[in-house]
Amino acid sequence: MAPEVREMVSDKEVAATFPVMRQLRTHLEKDGYVEQVRRMREGGYRLAAVLEAGRVACVAGFRVQEFLYSGRYLYVDDLIAAEESRSAGHGARLLRWLEDEARDKDCGQLHLDSGVQRGDAHRFYFREGMRISSFHFLKDLKEIQDKKRPEEE
Repeated sequence: MAPEVREMVSDKEVAATFPVMRQLRTHLEKDGYVEQVRRMREGGYRLAAVLEAGRVACVAGFRVQEFLYSGRYLYVDDLIAAEESRSAGHGARLLRWLEDEARDKDCGQLHLDSGVQRGDAHRFYFREGMRISSFHFLKDLKEIQDKKRPEEE
């Protein structure tokens, strides 16, 4: 039976993605995962997975967004193949599905961010025709809140 890609919608389907998603998002706990995905759906978050013999082999979280600088695009929040399923073509299969979904939703681009430590993932993205287009900056406000700012001392 050939692997299939499909959107994971029901609570049971979402829960089935947890073991693979946790390989990327190691801070996640099983309790609360489905509820968090439900909350994120309010912002357009969706999950898709590659199923091989009924088992989740690869999963992606994504959403359609629109910004002034880029227009409408599909943003991939999360993309991970199960460790035991890597190099089997599942990541490429899911990325193609996401590209088709982006075109179907009238998106001109597909975007994702990837941690600087994820060299294997970067090689995969380059191989799939992606390029680095910008730096992503962040400021951890919780960390700042927990410490006093120098000017406040």
